Amino acid sequence: MPTITSRLLSIQETIPKEVCLVAVSKTKPVESILEAYHAGQRVFGENKVQEMVEKQAVLPKDISWHMIGHLQRNKVKYMAPFVSLIHGVDSLKTLQEIQKQAKKNNRVIDCLLQVHIASEAHKFGFSFEEIHELLANPILQELDCVRITGLMGMATFTDDTTQISKEFSALQQLFEAVKSKTLHIISMGMSSDYPLAITHGSTMVRVGSAIFGKRNYKQ
Repeated sequence: MPTITSRLLSIQETIPKEVCLVAVSKTKPVESILEAYHAGQRVFGENKVQEMVEKQAVLPKDISWHMIGHLQRNKVKYMAPFVSLIHGVDSLKTLQEIQKQAKKNNRVIDCLLQVHIASEAHKFGFSFEEIHELLANPILQELDCVRITGLMGMATFTDDTTQISKEFSALQQLFEAVKSKTLHIISMGMSSDYPLAITHGSTMVRVGSAIFGKRNYKQ
């Protein structure tokens, strides 16, 4: 049976050096994260703030923690002292709360704007028009402790690669239209579709089950 180390190394071999691999460790125990860490992985993603805070307290301090789940504004304060990147920012109010908590911690926190590209209505994210409006909004200049570094999108959960490819392509086109020296990350692609995402220009992929195995949702 493949180990976490062997699966991780196999994936690393298939990902271009310019693409950041985020190992999605949500629901996984500290021991599993440490195995990936000792195999060279340093970037880990969690979708629950409390779980990430607990893991950060006991794991090596050179780990870069990414918040990849939907973010409740009242939880920002708990991770503000250490979080490296927040993936799923989907409102100006959330950015303003991140600004408030980052300032309290004397930090600048990097954020990705989540774009709704999937066919499922329940998924979060800005529309394409809203992205353009937000990036043009003068209020962003007041958020000196927030740095918008890119866009993030989640494709439809489907086996239809044509549809997934269409959604990734749409996000890639939006990214090309708004990217700048600061806004340089396009995060898309998970265990089931990250190779396809990379062909559409993804610079950051979030891979969980392909590294750690099936998740334990009871946790």
